[in-house]
Amino acid sequence: MSTDPLGTGSAVDLTNCDREPIHIIGTIQPSGFLIALTADWLIARASANLPEFIGWELADTYGRSLDEVFLPQAVHDLRNRTTMLRNEDAVERMFDVPLVAGKGNFDVAVHYSGGQIVIEAEPSRGSLGDVTGMVRSMFARLDQCKNMTAFYREGARQIRALIQFDRVMVYRFAPDGSGEVVAEACRPGIGQFLGLHYPASDIPAQARQLYLRNVLRVIGDVHATPVPVLPALDETGAPLDMSLSLLRSVSPIHIEYLKNMGVDASMSISIIVDGKLWGLFACHHYSANNPNFERRAVAELFAQMFCMRLESRERQDTMEFERRARDISDQLLGAVASDETLLRDPDWLADILTHAIAADGVGVWLSGGYAFSGQCPPTEDFRRIIRALNTTAAGKVYATDHIGSLIPDTYRFSDKVAGLLAIPISRSPRDYVVLFRSEMVRSVRWAGDPHKPVEYGPNGPRLSPRESFAEWKELVRGKSRPFTSSELRVAETLRATLIEVVLRLSDEATAERQQASDRQELLIAELNHRVRNILGLIRGLIRQSQASDPALAGFVKLIDGRIHALARAHNQITEDHWGPAPLQSLIDAEAATFMVDSRRIRSSGEQVMLNPLAYSTMALVLHELVTNSSKYGSLSVADGHVTIAWNFSAKGDLLVAWREVGGPPVREPQRQGFGTTIIQRSVPYDLGGEAAVRFQESGFKADFCIPKRHVAEASGAARVIHFPKSGPGHVEEPPQNLLTGQRVLLVEDSLIIALDAEDILSRLGAESVVTAGSVDAALDLIDAARPTIALLDINLGIGTSFPIADVLHEREVPFMFATGYGEQAKFPDVHRARPVVQKPYTIGNIARALATLLPD
Repeated sequence: MSTDPLGTGSAVDLTNCDREPIHIIGTIQPSGFLIALTADWLIARASANLPEFIGWELADTYGRSLDEVFLPQAVHDLRNRTTMLRNEDAVERMFDVPLVAGKGNFDVAVHYSGGQIVIEAEPSRGSLGDVTGMVRSMFARLDQCKNMTAFYREGARQIRALIQFDRVMVYRFAPDGSGEVVAEACRPGIGQFLGLHYPASDIPAQARQLYLRNVLRVIGDVHATPVPVLPALDETGAPLDMSLSLLRSVSPIHIEYLKNMGVDASMSISIIVDGKLWGLFACHHYSANNPNFERRAVAELFAQMFCMRLESRERQDTMEFERRARDISDQLLGAVASDETLLRDPDWLADILTHAIAADGVGVWLSGGYAFSGQCPPTEDFRRIIRALNTTAAGKVYATDHIGSLIPDTYRFSDKVAGLLAIPISRSPRDYVVLFRSEMVRSVRWAGDPHKPVEYGPNGPRLSPRESFAEWKELVRGKSRPFTSSELRVAETLRATLIEVVLRLSDEATAERQQASDRQELLIAELNHRVRNILGLIRGLIRQSQASDPALAGFVKLIDGRIHALARAHNQITEDHWGPAPLQSLIDAEAATFMVDSRRIRSSGEQVMLNPLAYSTMALVLHELVTNSSKYGSLSVADGHVTIAWNFSAKGDLLVAWREVGGPPVREPQRQGFGTTIIQRSVPYDLGGEAAVRFQESGFKADFCIPKRHVAEASGAARVIHFPKSGPGHVEEPPQNLLTGQRVLLVEDSLIIALDAEDILSRLGAESVVTAGSVDAALDLIDAARPTIALLDINLGIGTSFPIADVLHEREVPFMFATGYGEQAKFPDVHRARPVVQKPYTIGNIARALATLLPD
């Protein structure tokens, strides 16, 4: 636990290193010098030690062109090198270059930092000679390694031989960020770090990011005094970003860390696999040691090739492991296909699965039953695990090396079972095969106590790194050996196989259920068709009656509107086999029927679904509300509008509020008509809910409470506000010229419905309408006089109108279908794109369909 002896109020811990701005430290190591140039190659910054290397006073260099300071050939070569910088993290190097006359030769590195060109140089210290032959030999030795342990060790040996450090380690990161020394090459007599672990906090997060950008990092002498880069800030007040600098100085915290380890020089080279920081070559020397630029460049090249070989070897191992797993998967599939009882045999499953993924026990949870093999948790704890998986795993493979992170109170069994890998074997998270791993009681050899209290060091209120780096052992309890990424991929393969097995075993039952479902769908479709036809027939009878008695016109309009409201509701709730339908769709339908302005009816509330009974009831209620408002209320004047808002009560009941705004003054009617009765009594009587109306002078108000048993769960995002599209009025005035000059063929097997449709087509301006009730009659009419457009009812009682459609298609006569089957109507491929009119017919739905069929 961290302490704060200075009373600053801020605890000091290992994360202090994460907050130190090491990439803008503003100093370099004194082994070389740094110059920062503007885009036009004028010197903008330089390290304070510049005079020691080139003889120029620092103040005399600012603002000068580089070719006034360096030799012309050097500047020419540097300019060429900068053109080779292809990305923001690129660094180019030159070796044994004369920069200034009489000052010897330098090794040079150049990169971009923001908008500036950064040049760093160190005095040359000889050449390696045949670099190509050296690198080839290094790789030959690496490729001869038979296993990964030898591969890591040879990598460390080759780096040590090149840079001549006392110790070179291959340091591999674990998923939690901690690291382990997996290979080491060192001078005899200095002890070994092989197998030691280091906590994640030893390498701060920002340093890990820099390891990905700046692959090689060297600290030649931890006792050297850093040299400042001047000026520290540019004209905008920004420091120089030194992320890619080869000479960048070192954080005092890290220097303190190295001193505590007795290290006088260090170097690190990143090991990057698949774009991620796999680990490091960590190099220590117990006196000052600063390899020249050329050795560093060869070391970096070797490390890059090492990464490629490492990635290739890991992929080969993974491919071989997964190949064996696929063989086991095929074996499992074949065995269970011939004997389905094996799926419920945990001993057999354990024997098969643990050949692919090492485990100490297997638990099977299938359809609420369970079975165990090997080391597994107690039954009740297994049930708790399954319940937790249903909420956590969400139908995916789930693995953990610490079951205590999934469920609490695992102390009762964690000494036997500590980790698990769960493989779902059903499409929804219900059934699982769970592989368990036992606790791995192990001694972790930490390089110093990772939990050691923090002390304040010489750098003020900052962390003093651990002073004791003696081996420290920690007993890790309650955890298993972690599941690897390869094992997780194998588990996904096994999951697909097991699901396939389960699906195969249920194929026969599924086929039987499908046949029953198909029969049910057919019956539902036929019933829906008949209901729609009956509603259409009733509307046709009523409409055909008004012509002989004009006094009935108002009554016909009223009844026709109510029947049409029921028909629309029926269409909505039968689209998904007599299921819930959205309240908003009901509002939209009524708005489209009555509205002339798109913002006259405004709705707000979550998306909500009503069950069929409530949907039909509210269809009539809303129809009466909109009808009354259009006649007497706010919708009867141009500036009026209606708001419909809904929410849920504490009990879960749906509360719907109707408010009329901006209409004429409201007076309570002297008598109660049938429409008002529907508004006030339908919801209480049919649904067991509540309804209240208020005839306030400022506007009519109505409130409804629909019990929660009539409300279904809605899918999708919540709807906040919706404005329905405008549409024609309820007494839809036909566009008189829509069918002008058209000869229409109407195919309909019900006389009353045909008369109603014929009347609608005539009102739309058709020159003539001929009607047929069968395929033969329709074909005869087509032969006698080719129509210019056609409306075909799909179901004609003893057949379908598709043969008629085929003939019309051949003769290039445009046509559309009509049906009472809704979404269940099946069309041949050639006619699938044709417009479809839902029964019962209205002048609106026919006109809209014709508008898509006729040319503009």
